[in-house]
Amino acid sequence: MAIKYRKYIVFIVAFLLRCGTGMVQAQTAYKTAVPDFNAHNAYQYIAQQVAFGPRVPNSEAQNACARYLEQLLQTFTDTVFRQETIISAKNRKKLRCINLVGSFNPGAQRRLLLLAHWDSRPWADRNKKKKPVPAANDGASGVGVLLELAALLRQNGIDSTLGIDILFTDLEDYGKAEWGAESYGLGAQYWAHQPHVNGYQAFGGILLDMVGGKNARFPLEAYSMKYAPQLQSEVWEAAVTAGYASYFVPEKEGFITDDHVFINGIARIPCIDIIDLPDNSGTGFVDYWHTTDDDMRNIDVATLKAVGQTLVQYIYSL
Repeated sequence: MAIKYRKYIVFIVAFLLRCGTGMVQAQTAYKTAVPDFNAHNAYQYIAQQVAFGPRVPNSEAQNACARYLEQLLQTFTDTVFRQETIISAKNRKKLRCINLVGSFNPGAQRRLLLLAHWDSRPWADRNKKKKPVPAANDGASGVGVLLELAALLRQNGIDSTLGIDILFTDLEDYGKAEWGAESYGLGAQYWAHQPHVNGYQAFGGILLDMVGGKNARFPLEAYSMKYAPQLQSEVWEAAVTAGYASYFVPEKEGFITDDHVFINGIARIPCIDIIDLPDNSGTGFVDYWHTTDDDMRNIDVATLKAVGQTLVQYIYSL
């Protein structure tokens, strides 16, 4: 659900002032130590999720994909948590919810939360209302990027004082506008109230949503700027350093109801949303959003590379 406001350019003056010769040299020297993100692997992780069929609640595809994701997290991360519960939706249906968390350095106090939803919307509202959405971009893309990131972190390691938690949320897309904002993000709301570790805290959270589309545009989403402006600036700086400023644009957009709203509002973790919001879109999103055309034809390796490498750049600067 998008609420569009007037857009304007944000000039990050402090960042521009830092781009003197010394800073550029330092960034160039550091960049050689940053691992290379394999976007082709991320693409394959997305394709495998889509191959299960729409991952709608209470389906066999949901069960099968959850097992697949859990096995990969067990391979890549140090500790895996599975949250499985039944949640009542706004239409009073009882829905099986499966959240998965993979943690690196679980004993570290300084923690970063990375998340994406893995479910499929049960209704393709915008073209075939009785059919579910394949959810290649709006669902599988963020998960695919985070799975490959997990593989990279396992291979290259991270600072022992930094803990990273990768959260895959369920039931993000079971909502409808007429049911209210809280009908969305049911899995994220459950986790925010009952995190995988009692008293869980993180210095920041980064949500990936619709991060695989062609010619993607990732602007500064309004809730992100409201709750986590410093984190937003740091990640966009990382995109510039990594060479992907054309994707991560310094332009403000409106408030988007997404999982990060509940991470900010309930868990009190400053969380941003990396989400594709095209210019001059009638819905605020890509033209295949919430349709049966959200399939692998729309997934672009170049965009996956831009997002994945930006995250790597940010993490290895911490």
